[in-house]
Amino acid sequence: MAFEKQREELFKLRERALQMGGAEKVRRQHEAGRLTARERIDRLLDPGTFLEVGMLNHSDVPGMEEKSPADSKVVGFGKIDGRQVAIQANDFTTLAASSSRVAGRKEKEAFTYAIRRGLPVIYFAEAGGARMPDIMGALGMTGQGFSIGIYGRNRRMPMVAAVMGQSYGLPTWMSALSDFVVQVKGSSMAVSGPRVLELAISEKVSEEELGGWEVHACTTGMTDAVAEDEEHCFQIIRKFLEYMPSNNQELPPVMPVPEGSGQNMERILDFVPEQRNRGYDMYNVIKTMVDGEEVFPVKDLFGKTVITCLARIGGHTVGFIANQPFFMGGAMGADGIDKMISFMAMCDSFNIPLIFLHDIPGFFVGKEAERQRVAGKIINHMTALAQITVPKISIVIRKTYGMAFFNMCGTGCGADFLVAWPSADISFMDPEVGVNVVYGAQFRGSEKEKEEREKFLEKWGYECEPFPAAGLHHIHDVIDPPQTRDYIIRCLEIARGTVNGGVGEHHLANWPTKF
Repeated sequence: MAFEKQREELFKLRERALQMGGAEKVRRQHEAGRLTARERIDRLLDPGTFLEVGMLNHSDVPGMEEKSPADSKVVGFGKIDGRQVAIQANDFTTLAASSSRVAGRKEKEAFTYAIRRGLPVIYFAEAGGARMPDIMGALGMTGQGFSIGIYGRNRRMPMVAAVMGQSYGLPTWMSALSDFVVQVKGSSMAVSGPRVLELAISEKVSEEELGGWEVHACTTGMTDAVAEDEEHCFQIIRKFLEYMPSNNQELPPVMPVPEGSGQNMERILDFVPEQRNRGYDMYNVIKTMVDGEEVFPVKDLFGKTVITCLARIGGHTVGFIANQPFFMGGAMGADGIDKMISFMAMCDSFNIPLIFLHDIPGFFVGKEAERQRVAGKIINHMTALAQITVPKISIVIRKTYGMAFFNMCGTGCGADFLVAWPSADISFMDPEVGVNVVYGAQFRGSEKEKEEREKFLEKWGYECEPFPAAGLHHIHDVIDPPQTRDYIIRCLEIARGTVNGGVGEHHLANWPTKF
């Protein structure tokens, strides 16, 4: 056959790339309980769909050609459940997947192509940071492939980052840029690794303490979901993409409604105590409403007094923002506000209607709250809320007090439909606190103190019920709780029939992905 020699050279180079860092490095990766970059791609993508680009890449440093197969990054395109995606995986067996000039150009090109064509991006993070001495000096820094265009992607397509192992430098930047971050237990993510910190600033810290899953899932909010292992990680990625469109010009996929969905709506009030100060798990209320009682939590371990989750109602993807009385009575703090803003930006960018469920006593107040800049965050939240163009349905379940009523998309805050359950309690503050503030000095110590207090509480309690507000059209209606699922389905049907067909204007597409 013609060109046999040249073809043999091609096969040899391809085989070299497939071996990655060599058998010994691959063995170490497996002994650490981790798959290689190529194995991860094979496990996630539909079989036989991966098209690699840049397979024959290598370092541009003389003498490093044989030591840098694919220049430590495996990049290309494939399918997940039949949907085209772009995928990038760090090959830790090759030079610790360190960042370099050639790999940077490859990653930039693939990422830019995904933006232009509207393909979801999957990024497998596991790398030791920048490759030195390659990127030292002026040529090293100016010759890297990334550009500001990547950071200004305007959320045109969903981006998922999976933190699989040691992820320092570039993998952290890519995770912070992503819409959804999964972190596998045992991995670590930080700006610089422990070794660099010890040498540079004499700080000794373990990988887990520096950037383990508990740090980012519970404290920083950088991690949206935690995976027990790599296979669990792949399952989470696939599930997340099921709720998302491929790009911001599409609606999310419509799925068949599981049999029995909504069959427990008649007992939904069983989950909500009549006493305002009693806690309960709002997830039970949400699950009763949604298809198959299935929800997909986002940042579930961060800002736990508020729930942000994806679900489906009538086959269509929706995003829930719901107060969680199970934690601190549902009171909102700085973390909860950041969590809500991040979720609203994602849903507005990808045409996902938002459903707000109120049961909130207000915001945390006091010295610590002020030091966490809660006042500024509340207004940041209102600024974001004002720019949302996807449908918004706001439902008052139980109590909703003060500014928190407006932050939960209350009157005048752009809800397409704003309704309450008969159990709703809407006021500036808890009536018991309000009575003490206004009348406490008047009857405190009086022989009829209890009687006087009850009289005012009865009066103020009625005024806090939703019926006066509905009577003057300050809210749209009071609905029977068992009818909530049907009501939401009908409202979303109306909203999708608008001139844009449910595709929003994406005013929050440039809102920062992290906080």
